[in-house]
Amino acid sequence: MIGILKCFFFFCFALFSCVESDKDRILRQVAEWEGREIVFPARPVFTVQGRDTVACPSGSSSYRILTYVDSVGCTSCKLQLPKWKELMAEVDSATGGSVPFLFYFHPKDLKELRYLTRHDGFTYPVCFDEKDELNRLNGFPADMTFQTFLLDADNRVAAIGNPVHNPDVKRLYLRILTGRADAEADKSLQTTASLGTGEVDFGRFPYGEEQVREVTLRNTGAAALAIHGIDTSCGCTRVEYDKRPLPAGGETKIRILYAAEETGYFHKTVSIYCNTADSPLRIVVTGTADK
Repeated sequence: MIGILKCFFFFCFALFSCVESDKDRILRQVAEWEGREIVFPARPVFTVQGRDTVACPSGSSSYRILTYVDSVGCTSCKLQLPKWKELMAEVDSATGGSVPFLFYFHPKDLKELRYLTRHDGFTYPVCFDEKDELNRLNGFPADMTFQTFLLDADNRVAAIGNPVHNPDVKRLYLRILTGRADAEADKSLQTTASLGTGEVDFGRFPYGEEQVREVTLRNTGAAALAIHGIDTSCGCTRVEYDKRPLPAGGETKIRILYAAEETGYFHKTVSIYCNTADSPLRIVVTGTADK
């Protein structure tokens, strides 16, 4: 299992950057954490939207998914609660609802966290870890990419990575949870692809007006292009696209929609995960929302 995970993570994560030092950093993180036991606080308190106290989530599976969110940076961008709801529904469907999810949030603003869980209709139990006990016990990496874990029955790390930000990690988690852990089992035939542009500048626009742009994605290879998923760096950026495989020589439109949550300049990213050697393909989204 460990050897398979190493090969898989090298394949998936090394593609994040062409800089060798970044690849080495990713591989070191995976090597450091796989098989490591996660230590939990003695008396964690789980609530629903910061109100009713409930029991710690549990299930019949020998696995569980743990995600930790620290207080650095944009909280809503890190949480991505709507995407977690989608993932949980998919995992429940694949496993019969047997896999528990453990959410530990270290809030810089508890009121904001409570508001976000209510705003996004997130009713799953959450631990608002105000003293940051979980992180103090384990010393998690600062990169949020490595703050989510698939744990086995002994709370040891079976896989590491954020499945709501990386479709390849999601596929790995699902393979392990459903008993199909062979990373070679569903490797897609690779092709090549290109974007009409890697940058979308919305310019200046009135706050409150949703902005829309389209970017052309072309399949420049000989095999069909399969889009495994598209991730955005924050909830204010959405994408719409055709999920059907794109034939060789074909092209499709990636529709990018941006609804500013606050005024001022923004710099976001859209990451397209597909069966190409340079996946994910990235689009930088910028602009300024005026009052």
